[in-house]
Amino acid sequence: MIIQRVVLNSRPGKNGVPVAENFRIEAVPLPEKITDGQVQTRTLYLSVDPYMRCRMNEDTGSDYLLPWQLSEVADGGGIGVVEESKHTNFAKGDIVTSFNWPWQTKVILDGRLLQKLDPQLVDGHLSYFLGAAGITGLTSFLGIKEKGHVSLGANQTMVVSGAAGACGSLAGQIGRLEGCSRVVGICGTDEKCSILVSEMGFDAAINYKKGNVAEQLHELCPVGVDVYFDNVGGDISDAVINQMNQNSHIILCGQISQYNKDVPYPPPLPPAVEEIQKARNITRERFLVLNYMDKQEASILQLCQWIKEGKLKVKETVVKGLENIGGAFQSMMTGGNTGKQIVLISE
Repeated sequence: MIIQRVVLNSRPGKNGVPVAENFRIEAVPLPEKITDGQVQTRTLYLSVDPYMRCRMNEDTGSDYLLPWQLSEVADGGGIGVVEESKHTNFAKGDIVTSFNWPWQTKVILDGRLLQKLDPQLVDGHLSYFLGAAGITGLTSFLGIKEKGHVSLGANQTMVVSGAAGACGSLAGQIGRLEGCSRVVGICGTDEKCSILVSEMGFDAAINYKKGNVAEQLHELCPVGVDVYFDNVGGDISDAVINQMNQNSHIILCGQISQYNKDVPYPPPLPPAVEEIQKARNITRERFLVLNYMDKQEASILQLCQWIKEGKLKVKETVVKGLENIGGAFQSMMTGGNTGKQIVLISE
């Protein structure tokens, strides 16, 4: 059987911006038989995420992420349907997921790497398991629970950068559900700002490409910032930290503005900003959701309940076809999409 797969064609360089041409699609044969413990699946959805930019480098700068190899198949979060199984936990027709799903139209996987999904939890919206009801939702939810120190009735103000992205659009809503009295988002277009306020329940949103971010923050957060969900780093985060209150908290989710730069993660703050952080006792700790997987099941159930109740709105940018995954990656890294970036492989 001939299948399609996507391999890393070239590296953009540590300081380069990824382009679609960094990836290449190939036709290759799939082994005709599977062995004991293996599962053959047809890929339904693949996830495209900012952290993957690190995997395009020879050195990811992380001890938990392996680099993609040139001319080897790329991988990430994926969902598929079982076509044949020689693993006792899976049967034909089961919907399964893995955090290391090869970018192929069909794959043979070790059953030990798969997790069975219950479509009823998301009312059949399977792609949600890669976003709001998956690792993205967990990152937002557990980041706020573990590092945000949000308390109901404490009249806290939360600011979210990268607020129209996969994590950010969920984080603002979750912050509100957990008890924040005011939520302000920062993103890159007026259209995204409008979506955050009209659809996602943010109180206000700032287009960082227009006007002075610091001045707008001062106006929209008159009593300062208590919780900052940081998806971007860089100048935007410096402006937010300047507005943060004593004993406030930074949830260090991502640093997308720094992903195309050869700097350590998390990037150091400028000396003046670091002085503010220390003087005001602002916590700024790296958050890695994989360290909290003992809380995965209960957290996913909570997220799914909020989605079903309409309290957590899900935004996706869906691109069709494996051949378009490189373009989807480029668009995500340059801020061209809203919400979670999903590639539909088959239906």
